[in-house]
Amino acid sequence: MPCFDVVIVGAGAAGLFCAAQAGQRGLKVLVLDHASRVAEKIRISGGGRCNFTNRHLDVRSSHQHYLGQNPQFARSALSRFTPQDFIDLVQQGGIAFHEKHKGQLFADHSAQDIIGLLLDACAQAGVQRWQPCAIGAITAEASTPSSSSRYRLHTAQGVVQTHNLVVATGGLSIPKIGASDLGYRIAKQFGLPIVPTRPGLVPLRFAGDDWAPYASLAGVALPVRIRTGEKKQAMAFDEDLLFTHRGLSGPAILQISSYWQPGQALHIDLLPQLDISAALQEAKASSKKLLPNVLAQWLPGRLADAWCQQDAAWQGPVNQCSDKALAQLAQSLSRWQLTPSGTEGYAKAEVTIGGVSTQALSQQSMEAKNQPGLFFIGEVVDITGWLGGFNFQWAWASAYACAQALAAGRA
Repeated sequence: MPCFDVVIVGAGAAGLFCAAQAGQRGLKVLVLDHASRVAEKIRISGGGRCNFTNRHLDVRSSHQHYLGQNPQFARSALSRFTPQDFIDLVQQGGIAFHEKHKGQLFADHSAQDIIGLLLDACAQAGVQRWQPCAIGAITAEASTPSSSSRYRLHTAQGVVQTHNLVVATGGLSIPKIGASDLGYRIAKQFGLPIVPTRPGLVPLRFAGDDWAPYASLAGVALPVRIRTGEKKQAMAFDEDLLFTHRGLSGPAILQISSYWQPGQALHIDLLPQLDISAALQEAKASSKKLLPNVLAQWLPGRLADAWCQQDAAWQGPVNQCSDKALAQLAQSLSRWQLTPSGTEGYAKAEVTIGGVSTQALSQQSMEAKNQPGLFFIGEVVDITGWLGGFNFQWAWASAYACAQALAAGRA
């Protein structure tokens, strides 16, 4: 029966990076994954170019870009493996990259370059990978004078033993590429609590009748300011909004979706960089254009037309519109309020919010406090980042912290 220092379940970002780091430190490592293709989430991320980290992450207050019952948990790992540390690896690998928006870094050519970087590092470190390989029962073994093995895994390729088991199985998002609840089941088997999960960074849907006036706007995009929640729970983003056939998407919606709770309203300013009330009054004094055409100076034309269709008073020449009608139009644009009926679910979610409770893990090593040699890293943990490379940075950082602990023998 083969025996390894470390068996890692999950061949995604966190799993492959942890494997490479542990292997480079002289450990005998095996990676298992039930899917036939490696690192599918990396491959499809960032429009196929992988938004692999974010320059704007401040390690002194890194928790501000993360959600969870205790976002502060992430600070230890993120401070020890920073965005610059991964950038250095990308540069050493000769991968060209660029900054697209708000510190977001993408590979110039393809996300496959990042996957190749990880696979090359694993190969150079002597990491073994069994894939596809279904995983069955996992049992904890009592240490004996002749063996310090702690875990036995029954797999489609046979039974293996390991001193340390690392769970890097990701979350429930995008099941078509192999997402499963295996990591949560392993956690429950060994008595670790799970924070209830839900889709994150996900488009939002609206009820049919409520959305009827906007359904024809699918494909229209514009920069907005979006807010949800009240008082200490309020959260706001300045990002781009995208209309879809069933609701709203785009960076603004994906970001706010992680904070939105069922039944809450969204508050949207469609022209955040403009004093629309003053602009409309100025247009009234100087133009004879139809009001929809005036609005089209600042909004996409299709949106301006559809918006003005909501009220007959907004459809005539701007110089003939009453001040009251213009004031109401301005308010409707700057204070658009609507309540989603739900999300597009895990099928369209980029991440899973919730997961293995950080209360059960060491923030230095990612090891389970009640189960020696059992580690959880990446998305399976109750740490979720904002859109823009923060989730990949958490994968790299938590994997690195785990590999450090494994090599130091603290497991």
